[in-house]
Amino acid sequence: MTPPGARGAVAGHRLARGVIHTAWRPRVLGAWRTPPAGPLILAVNHTHNVDGPVLLGTAPRPVRFLIKREAFVGPLGPFLRGIGQIGVDREATDLAAVRAANGVLERGEVLGIFPEGTRGRGDFAAVRAGLAYFALRSGAPVQPVAVLGGDRPGRLLRPLPPLRSRVDVVFGEPFTLEGAGGSRRGRAALDRASAELQARLADHVRRARRATDR
Repeated sequence: MTPPGARGAVAGHRLARGVIHTAWRPRVLGAWRTPPAGPLILAVNHTHNVDGPVLLGTAPRPVRFLIKREAFVGPLGPFLRGIGQIGVDREATDLAAVRAANGVLERGEVLGIFPEGTRGRGDFAAVRAGLAYFALRSGAPVQPVAVLGGDRPGRLLRPLPPLRSRVDVVFGEPFTLEGAGGSRRGRAALDRASAELQARLADHVRRARRATDR
């Protein structure tokens, strides 16, 4: 039986696809690199509020994102939970969110993570340890994704990119960390994995910027 969160993620995928392709003109590169099945972690850079919705609407598979719990306020909370998204407390070890994210990967679904932790330059200059933990524990491949152009302010709605403007989404080559799926997940292993992830993800953004002239 398909879990409610997975069913919600499928519905969210369809809804986001319609909204994103209506509001903007996403150009998707490298989506063919995404494995068609099995557990997968999408590691996405973060410069704008629309990064998550853009990925929900352009990824080849439904994605369940770890999203800051502050976003789950008012009517947006039930909506985000209804489409399978996972709220997380960024200031503490949120065991409920960790269990939910691990469950996503154990069921062979796609987990979306913003490794930078918050919006910024989107160049992966710093990567939090959560991504390394999930990648090492699950053994799931990590696929870098760069969203470029979404940080341009619109004229009518400045918090959003200009309507019908181009937003580039570049999917990189998935990779698996050395030692992933094993028992070595101590601090030293997490630090090494985080350093490797930061280097690989930053390199992907640089390549994506060159490829898209962003």
